[in-house]
Amino acid sequence: MLARVALIGYGLAGSVFHAPLIDAEPGLELAAIVTADEERRAQARAAYPEAQLLASPDEIWAACDRVELVVVAAANRAHVPLARASIAAGLPVVVDKPLAATAAEARELIAAAREAGVPLSVFQNRRWDGDLLTVRRLLEAGELGRVHRFESRFERFRPEPKAGWREAAAPAEGGGVLLDLGAHLIDQALLLFGAATHVYAELDTRRGAARVEDDAFVALTHASGVRSHLWMSALAADLGPRMRVLGDRAAYVKWGLDGQEDALRGGASPAGDPAWGAEPAERHGELVAGVERAPVGTEPGAWPAFYAQVAAALRGDGVMPVDPADAVRVLEVIEAARRSALSVPAPTPGR
Repeated sequence: MLARVALIGYGLAGSVFHAPLIDAEPGLELAAIVTADEERRAQARAAYPEAQLLASPDEIWAACDRVELVVVAAANRAHVPLARASIAAGLPVVVDKPLAATAAEARELIAAAREAGVPLSVFQNRRWDGDLLTVRRLLEAGELGRVHRFESRFERFRPEPKAGWREAAAPAEGGGVLLDLGAHLIDQALLLFGAATHVYAELDTRRGAARVEDDAFVALTHASGVRSHLWMSALAADLGPRMRVLGDRAAYVKWGLDGQEDALRGGASPAGDPAWGAEPAERHGELVAGVERAPVGTEPGAWPAFYAQVAAALRGDGVMPVDPADAVRVLEVIEAARRSALSVPAPTPGR
């Protein structure tokens, strides 16, 4: 029997990342979509005519016996209250990243879910990017030797800020590149190399109309001895390599973002597509050792694996795909980065 899903929010996260993946998972049914925006309701109706359209999350709590899972894809500031309401209704919940704006809020949410016995997970879909899966394969095979530095970037060139909450809301409400892009980069670094013991950060607002940081650098020292250098920017006119992983035997260098987001934005679906997430050879990375260079095939990206594991967990077959305690560790690093940045002098604009 399919697990019925109520999706809250049909903006970028809901329409591009969550709805297509839920719809493509054979063990789930996209039963309801919550949005009060008339334009988005029309888009949702056209894309998912079988789903019920609701104007308020309250309609879910009033009929919670008709739903087996709630997915929160609303603005960041709504993540905690909506997740709490779902937990109070006894409904398992997936929350888009970040789980909360602060580590304290995230801990309280986890405690509430544990006390209620309600499954809780976080949509850290970038754990299933092809480039990250490739790095994990190379590490497990020992092809890089002992890694000493991990460099990772999510950069774009958007000189004029968008009007949405991601670039206008205060950090306490979930705005800025650190919570948006940084939550992915930090999660990946911790997943690969373990806990961070020291955090250094530079956080800047480079575009005049931006209200929160739009250009950031975070350096982590891991207990394992690896150093991670992470860049996130909305004002990178020349994009750097997506990843550069340096070991004492070889380095892995990869350019260009995983293609799954672009595919979903273009209307593609992973349902029944055996080539989903595959990357063309011209975009593959390289294994580099001095002057020696060899192409490295990229593992197929596998975002559908997230909701496949959710569906399995709801059937009692395994656990939810992302432990929310991992989200707390990411938020602790973000908070340490904000403290670190306070000690770094702000740049003086050039003449």
